[in-house]
Amino acid sequence: MATVTSASVAIPSFTGLKAGATTRTVSSAKVSVSSTPMVGVKASLKELGVAVAATAASVMLASNAMAVEVLLGGDDGSLAFVPSAISVAPGEKITFKNNAGFPHNVVFVEDEVPEGVDVSKISMPEEDLLNAPGETYTVSLDAKGTYSFYCSPHQGAGMVGKVTVN
Repeated sequence: MATVTSASVAIPSFTGLKAGATTRTVSSAKVSVSSTPMVGVKASLKELGVAVAATAASVMLASNAMAVEVLLGGDDGSLAFVPSAISVAPGEKITFKNNAGFPHNVVFVEDEVPEGVDVSKISMPEEDLLNAPGETYTVSLDAKGTYSFYCSPHQGAGMVGKVTVN
C-alpha cells in the first residue's frame, strides 16, 4: 500500500457557483492508495461463482429428487420391495430396479388403487418379468390416494408394497 503525506488538496467552494468562486486549500492531508484495489471485486466475483455453482447443484439435486427408486429384492437376498412403502407427488416417477432374487415384476392390485385408475395401464403384465440385475420398470401415478402392488412370482413370500400419492 502506498501512502502520500503532506500534500496540498484544492477543494473548490460550490456556494453560489459564481465565476471567480473561492478555492480552499487544505495542507497536510493524508491519502492512502491500495496497490491492489480490485481484490475485493475479484473475491466477490469468486464468491458469486461459488453461489451460482451451488444453486445449479441444488437445482440438479431437486430435479433428481423428483424420482423415487424402489429395489426389487433386498441386498441381503430377501424377497421384498426396498423400501416397501413410499410417498410421492402426483406425476412423480417411480423406478422399480431389479436388485436380487429375480425374476420380478410390479403388479398393482385392482381393488387397492384410487377409484377410476386402470391398473392395466400402470402394471407390468404378469407374464413379463425383469430377469437381469439392474433392469427397471418406471411408472408415474397421477391420482391421489394409496396404491398396493406386488411381485407376482413372490407375492406368496410377502413381496408386496404400497405407494401413497399426496
